Amino acid sequence: HVQLVESGGGSVQAGGSLRLSCAASGVQVTTNCMGWFRQAPGKEREGVAAMDPAYGRTFYADSVKGQFTISQDNTNNTLYLQMNSLKPEDTAMYYCAAARTYIPASTQIQSSQYTYWCQGTQVTVS
Repeated sequence: HVQLVESGGGSVQAGGSLRLSCAASGVQVTTNCMGWFRQAPGKEREGVAAMDPAYGRTFYADSVKGQFTISQDNTNNTLYLQMNSLKPEDTAMYYCAAARTYIPASTQIQSSQYTYWCQGTQVTVS
């Protein structure tokens, strides 16, 4: 049984930082591709960042490069998203997700590649 439990969302002023956490069970951050996604009201779900543990690679949407950092804690089997210099346009519901099978590099931040999803956490930047 796969479970992804997300925490860390909230409200912050523009320029502030937040760190999202995604505690995983039933999948391993050391072997399963995992990613972060967001969806703003009226918009499609957008891939933000992903991590490929097989090759130690990370992937980011152009809109967050240099601003967000994805990382993992192998001991606690937890995925993180550090978000700095937040802007109002970063306001969205954020989701972590895990893949059941390996994802090629070209599609790492495509939501269709992911099978397991957390409940989501709201991030509001004002």
